[in-house]
Amino acid sequence: MGIFSNILAKLGFADDKKEDVVAAAPVTPAAVEPTASAPAPVAISPVDVVAKLEALAKANAEKLNWKVSIVDLLKLLGLDSSLAARKELATELGCPAAKMSDSAQMNVWLHKTVLQKLAENGGNIPAELL
Repeated sequence: MGIFSNILAKLGFADDKKEDVVAAAPVTPAAVEPTASAPAPVAISPVDVVAKLEALAKANAEKLNWKVSIVDLLKLLGLDSSLAARKELATELGCPAAKMSDSAQMNVWLHKTVLQKLAENGGNIPAELL
């Protein structure tokens, strides 16, 4: 499991997918008819990322600025925020090589990309954070 998968899991994205799989699993042979149309796609419930992160920030003794810092975002989620972990996440998400050599540029790219990827996966992220 990659670091981004861990981020999704910490924010509850994995829980929603497990519920969808469980809900779709109980199919009995009697329920399947040859003339039946394909089942309707299961709607993905949006995850209110900001609300979850704000709640974590309130409960955390350390004042973390997760809205602008990838290090603080990872710390808030209880994940490794070391340079090595951030480089691994950057590689996983396809960070350009030019940004990888400058940790400040990589961190800015990572923060923006992580929030964008959360939005792509059903996360409710305000436009001002993207």
